[in-house]
Amino acid sequence: MITLEVRRRAFVTPGFASVTLGGPAVRDLVVAGHDQAVRLFFPREGQTALRMPTVSNEAWIAQLMLLPKSVRPWVRNLTIRRVRPAEDEVDIEFAVHGDSPMSSWVRRAEPGDPAGIFDVGTMYRLPEHADAQLLIGDETALPAILSILDGTPPALATEVYLEVASAADIRPVETPAGARVHWLSRDGEDLRPGDPNPGEELRPGALALDAVRRASLPPGRFYTWVAGESRLATSVRRHLVNDRGVPKRDISFVGYWRLGRSSPG
Repeated sequence: MITLEVRRRAFVTPGFASVTLGGPAVRDLVVAGHDQAVRLFFPREGQTALRMPTVSNEAWIAQLMLLPKSVRPWVRNLTIRRVRPAEDEVDIEFAVHGDSPMSSWVRRAEPGDPAGIFDVGTMYRLPEHADAQLLIGDETALPAILSILDGTPPALATEVYLEVASAADIRPVETPAGARVHWLSRDGEDLRPGDPNPGEELRPGALALDAVRRASLPPGRFYTWVAGESRLATSVRRHLVNDRGVPKRDISFVGYWRLGRSSPG
């Protein structure tokens, strides 16, 4: 359990904000890179202090739930965007939307505000036999995909399908030489004649799934990493296995959230 504080907050695009957490405890974090996930603990509105769990095993959940709600922090799963150990800093990027507890905290975050993280580890596992890779996600997976690209060898052919809610959230990103990023936005600009229900609001992940179904995939053995809304992750895996003959062991997939039951915030 690593207790830190907010050092900076900046909006990268209208729908994405970056919060820099810092403190000497960053040195206790084992940096794994790629899609390294953490539990982020942050105070509820009106709380002046952060009551972190003290145990670093699964017992932390019970410990947290035993706290009265008046002092119990919020906790969310997020991906580390980058770490600067020499400066004792960790950057975490957020898809900000609505008035969810996490989005509200990001909007009001100020230097000195307390926060904490607990390392969860990584899911990304590029096999040695992979000739290429395919990275797919909605806006909640964007920080992880950008972090994966940071560690991708320049010679590895990489196709990226990144879906965001609005074209205003499309931005220039640095990529290795062998990577191509296909941005998709749900505000109508990526709909084509013949698409179902053109002009209507799309389910998150629908554009990314459609793009993969239409795509000419890399030849040879390739690795796939897909994350975001639960149906996107499971549908991409099902399509690749059943329709494209991709071995299951060459696909890593995770549902970060589920439409109708929870939100990415």
